[in-house]
Amino acid sequence: MSATAKRVIGLVLAGVLVVGVVIVVVGGRLFGTTTGTAPVTTNLAVVHGVIGSEKKPFFDDPAVRAVFAEKGLDVEVVTAGSRQIATSVDLTGVDFVFPSSAPAAEKIRREAGARSVFSPFYSPLAIATFTPIVALLQSAGIANQDAAGTWHLNVAEYLKAVAAGTRWNQLPGAAASYNSSRSILISSTDIRQSNSAAMYLAIASYVANGNSVISSADAEAAVIDPMAALFLEQGFSASSSEAPFEDYLSQGIGSKPLVMVYEAQFLGRQMSVTGRSAITPDMVLMYPDPTVLSKHTVVPLSEQGTQVGELLQSDPRLARLAAQYGFRPADPAVFTAALAGNGLAAPASPVNVIEPPSYETLEAMITTISGRYDTPLASPDANVDK
Repeated sequence: MSATAKRVIGLVLAGVLVVGVVIVVVGGRLFGTTTGTAPVTTNLAVVHGVIGSEKKPFFDDPAVRAVFAEKGLDVEVVTAGSRQIATSVDLTGVDFVFPSSAPAAEKIRREAGARSVFSPFYSPLAIATFTPIVALLQSAGIANQDAAGTWHLNVAEYLKAVAAGTRWNQLPGAAASYNSSRSILISSTDIRQSNSAAMYLAIASYVANGNSVISSADAEAAVIDPMAALFLEQGFSASSSEAPFEDYLSQGIGSKPLVMVYEAQFLGRQMSVTGRSAITPDMVLMYPDPTVLSKHTVVPLSEQGTQVGELLQSDPRLARLAAQYGFRPADPAVFTAALAGNGLAAPASPVNVIEPPSYETLEAMITTISGRYDTPLASPDANVDK
């Protein structure tokens, strides 16, 4: 082989090596993280989990996988709605579940006999919307902006508008900004399957019940009709929280003027190197007043599942990575630092926060509403990743 040929081959191999290094580095920095990627090894114990869809990007992050791999774990996850996880998903062979709902997690814990649970981070329920929408709602006395610039939806006034059948084009100023004949209604996930819809129900029923948590059959019966309307009048709704948020980002104000989301979804996208451009200047994160905290809770179903829960709760690297995806870890300074590192101000912790009803009470309301749908529920495993 000639010297020239050898030199060409050497340059090609060097180029391949450089490309490989670039791919590894970039892969670990999609969300601005620098922890690295999971080491290539065949000595990892595979751990299976079922999680809420909003946490899938976090678990897929190479930096997160690297932390687990360092401890000898290869964590593989599929997604399902939190209610599905608690009621219908086959958990045979599953090492841990990670729903977005503390009541659902408690039900699973009791039934599985788990000795402990782990709540490494949380996210307030929020509403993804647009500047013209908050302006219209403000003019109608349904929304307000505080001194820090954060928008809040007055849930009591919102429920009155929904009960009255108010349409967007009936609000003052709508002709110039959002002249839509659609009814004012928040888009949510399917109440029959998803936690974010269940938490929306928790908020609305609390307000409809005179600012008291529903705790009896009589209280449930008194509010169930207007609560059912919040979901039935939406038409089709997706089974997991990622779908309506992605529709909000891609379809815009005409299709999704108000979408119930987790705060983490919006903030996480703002901090995503590859996805932040989807958040346009006219998009606004608004908080229902009152709101509820979605406490993401790990229920271990095996010893290895316990390891996953312990790491998520105690490893500071995982806390920092979770904050990069918009979740609020136990230490608020970690959350603030993640946002500041991306040029964003941390929203204040919500003050008017309620607790959801017990699992049994919430389930009773959901069951009643489910019985009023005229379309059958999809197969229990329809949205579980295979």
